[in-house]
Amino acid sequence: MHQAQSSDNGGSIRHQLRRIIFGTDTPLGRYFDIALIISIVLSVLLVFLDTVASIHEQYGEVINILEWGFTFIFTLEYLLRLYCSAHPIRYARSFYGVVDLLSVMPSYLALFFPGASFTLVIRILRLFRIFRVFKLLRYLSEGNVLLRAMLQSGRKIFLFFFSVSLIVMVLSAVMFVVEGPENGFTSIPKSIYWTIVTITTVGYGDITPGTNLGQAIAALTMLLGYSIIAIPTGILTAEISQEISRSKDLRRCSNCLKNGHENDAVFCDHCGSELEREL
Repeated sequence: MHQAQSSDNGGSIRHQLRRIIFGTDTPLGRYFDIALIISIVLSVLLVFLDTVASIHEQYGEVINILEWGFTFIFTLEYLLRLYCSAHPIRYARSFYGVVDLLSVMPSYLALFFPGASFTLVIRILRLFRIFRVFKLLRYLSEGNVLLRAMLQSGRKIFLFFFSVSLIVMVLSAVMFVVEGPENGFTSIPKSIYWTIVTITTVGYGDITPGTNLGQAIAALTMLLGYSIIAIPTGILTAEISQEISRSKDLRRCSNCLKNGHENDAVFCDHCGSELEREL
């Protein structure tokens, strides 16, 4: 009987931990997630600050101690998630489970491979939990529209970049022949670098054409760059417009006969009448 009571207590503790760690429907669960997000931000900030030489020299030891403190907290959190999860293996193999594990591994790897600690910035991926904590999952539908539009336009954009790559290689070969090593175009790969910098309108200025013909080609390349930049934007915009149209609800308002409402719309956005749900 004592053993059964102990088992019930263990199950109750595990259930309470699950509600706190995995849930956001309780005050403790919400506070836990908010504290976790703050810890993640502070932990990543420490990694960023540690790369500044003056800060590293003056506060390096303090940062190292704090970093190990965060590592201990995140390791304990990961173990607790495995303990109280209803499906530990499923959690460990999930996106969040893998990220949670990777967020603590660099600290331990740094004991054997110096420099690995800077990969701790992967902890910033854990901030995706903010969607769950602050009930922002409903906004992911808009993100899905953008993602689907990008996937639908993938072939067109690939063909576009392939065509641009051919143009870059042709212009690079021409500039290598026209300008030559005396003007900085020492090789075709170097010319490719100049062409990409010029065609994207960045223009670092470390390599500049010295001949009249080379300058004329450079001017043409710049004008070509402005034309090229607009193409992928137009492709993606068109696909986004189509995806938004596909995501519209085909229900028709019984009062004003307007259709094309949002999927989750309850009232007509034209006359305000309640929309009928399709069975």
